[in-house]
Amino acid sequence: MSKKIDFLQSISTLNEADLIAKIKEDEQRLKKLSIAHSIAPLENPQSIRSLRKDIARLKTLLKKTQTAGV
Repeated sequence: MSKKIDFLQSISTLNEADLIAKIKEDEQRLKKLSIAHSIAPLENPQSIRSLRKDIARLKTLLKKTQTAGV
């Protein structure tokens, strides 16, 4: 299976509070990666891009759960 499908299956069971916590955690990790990349090149700079996409997927799922509850 692809990484995207595995990621979506793993987050589909999270509730709203867990999604918010995961978003904050990933945003902090993204900041750290960006700072580390500006100091010295990362071994895998694609990890920044994939983390940004994961955060976007989390935010999309959070928005769907919030609008479904309305």
